[in-house]
Amino acid sequence: MATWTSLTSPTLFLVLHLLAWAPSLLWARPATFLQDFRITWSDSHIRQINGGMAIQLVLDKTSGCGFVSKNQYLFGRVSMKIKLIPGDSAGTVTAFYMNSNTNTVRDELDFEFLGNRSGQPYTVQTNVYAHGKGDREQRINLWFDPSADFHTYSILWNHHHVVFYVDEIPIRVYKNNEARGIPYPKFQPMGVYSTLWEADNWATRGGLEKIDWSKAPFYAYYKDFDIEGCPVPGPATCASNPMNWWEGPAYQQLDANQARRYRWVRLNHMIYDYCADRSRYPAVPPECVAGI
Repeated sequence: MATWTSLTSPTLFLVLHLLAWAPSLLWARPATFLQDFRITWSDSHIRQINGGMAIQLVLDKTSGCGFVSKNQYLFGRVSMKIKLIPGDSAGTVTAFYMNSNTNTVRDELDFEFLGNRSGQPYTVQTNVYAHGKGDREQRINLWFDPSADFHTYSILWNHHHVVFYVDEIPIRVYKNNEARGIPYPKFQPMGVYSTLWEADNWATRGGLEKIDWSKAPFYAYYKDFDIEGCPVPGPATCASNPMNWWEGPAYQQLDANQARRYRWVRLNHMIYDYCADRSRYPAVPPECVAGI
């Protein structure tokens, strides 16, 4: 279930206490899709399942589709379970991201799942925009078939870093290096978005692999929408509250186990890192030098 308010440690204790003794007082509202999100385009291509507890996104020759959270948030954690397009998905992109919905000074945190030919691994591209500057792509090949079952994809965003997770395994960390003059997204609230769309001009092998429309329609599935953060508009002190659980010591840096798994992903599954791309960046980007 989505949680739209800031949870401090004492509040969390109270919630757990109430849940144990009076479950009828909590979770009375079912976490259906339309209670927390709205469709942004092609509503005929988003289908609710099980009363809106899950949804199916559809891409065919006529259209893709997309949705967005009804609220924007400043810091917190967003998580969704997604089952990606099975079989030949080359040329498709299933995106899950946060966006400030501003133009020249956009902040954005991206998961983009790049389809592939049958039997080839799914590639996940992440990107970070801060104060209007993006072009920070990294790509990994997933170590499992993400179309066979649901997997959890999460973004943690606090004052210390942004962390992208796959099934609770960190695959990317973007640190707050403002002290070194490097932009960090912390002033603009962001909405939670998702889209399924055609991008065969770039998505698979740089656009070499095109969509096979004979395989259409293409389907992706979502469930267990979960957002915990500071809604904007909302309490003015929420975003700066150090008692928010996502600002706690356990979330300010990776612990030893997370760091080990993070290194494993990057050593064994990373296939592109903008920091190492000298054709695009003859001079190493400053955040790469500072450590991301």
